[in-house]
Amino acid sequence: QVQLVESGGGLVQPGGSLRLSCAASGIVFSINAMGWYRQAPGKQRELVAVTTSIGITNYADSVKGRFTISRDNAKSTVYLQMNSLKPEDTAVYYCNMDGLDGRRRSFDSWGQGTQVTVSS
Repeated sequence: QVQLVESGGGLVQPGGSLRLSCAASGIVFSINAMGWYRQAPGKQRELVAVTTSIGITNYADSVKGRFTISRDNAKSTVYLQMNSLKPEDTAVYYCNMDGLDGRRRSFDSWGQGTQVTVSS
């Protein structure tokens, strides 16, 4: 079973930066899409950014120009570099990956979530 482990959240002042990481554990044959989502209190989970195996990336309008998603296929890891953070970016951030595990079985896994708080 492919599990995702996130790291990098925390408390940062407005205008600051954070880098989130999410690594897949277990044997992975291939990963298609890797993405980041977030959920603020009282709100639905929303897409922040996604990157596919053929290099297509997509960002929520609210983070364009400030956040950058990247992936390291050799490490089965996805990153989210967050710059110029705003209080409205405060949320629990979740990573998601889908693909095939070592037995060629499809998986669609979520990370445990990491808290990002932007406050002075």
